[in-house]
Amino acid sequence: MGPGSVQDRTPRAAEAISSCDVVVGYDPYVEAVRDLLTTQEVLTSGMMKETERCRAAINEALSGKKVCLISSGDAGVYGMAGLAMEMAAADNDTVDMEVVPGVTAANSAAALMGAPLMLDSATISLSDLLVPWELIVKRLEAVAAADLVVSLYNPRSKRRVLQLEEATRIMLQYRPGTTPVGIATAVGTEDQFLVLTDLDHLLGQEVGMRSIVIIGNSTTCLLGGRMVTPRGYYR
Repeated sequence: MGPGSVQDRTPRAAEAISSCDVVVGYDPYVEAVRDLLTTQEVLTSGMMKETERCRAAINEALSGKKVCLISSGDAGVYGMAGLAMEMAAADNDTVDMEVVPGVTAANSAAALMGAPLMLDSATISLSDLLVPWELIVKRLEAVAAADLVVSLYNPRSKRRVLQLEEATRIMLQYRPGTTPVGIATAVGTEDQFLVLTDLDHLLGQEVGMRSIVIIGNSTTCLLGGRMVTPRGYYR
């Protein structure tokens, strides 16, 4: 469903949601597509209920209904597509599945900042709920050493603050404190706001679970108030 705004929702996604029999999703995501709901049956649940939502969607599909399982951004990027496929395969459920691509959080955030993803980049989630923190650290170190622009998902929450501090420390081992950093929060909603800063001042900014943090590489710069990573066309 994209980042949340109607303008950033693809026509293909809108058509899929409008034409289905059942919509399954996290409460706020379903609310974001409420304008597309008419006669569809709606099944919602709260945070940390991903497996339950996938099971409900699969069961409805097995009964012969056309089902939309909603993700924000892109369903295949930190979304629900992979989990649904894993669960169906584990239970030998034969379900026709179509992944409808959407505008990812990183791309939405980058567009607000300027053009920071013009060159090679990586995306890393700082949430260690499903991935061991030691593995996340290895990935951060590899990305930092490779001079890749990096988009950080799930950067910080009220209870999880040390992860962003550690990620910043790792980046500062390989990049100067003046490296441009963009923070886009609540993209596509009325609460959206953007901050452009640098590595030295990243930790002093307001960053939460609704934020995407993009850290530039050695060539990333600010041009006219925009964060840009040159690809090399113009010299």
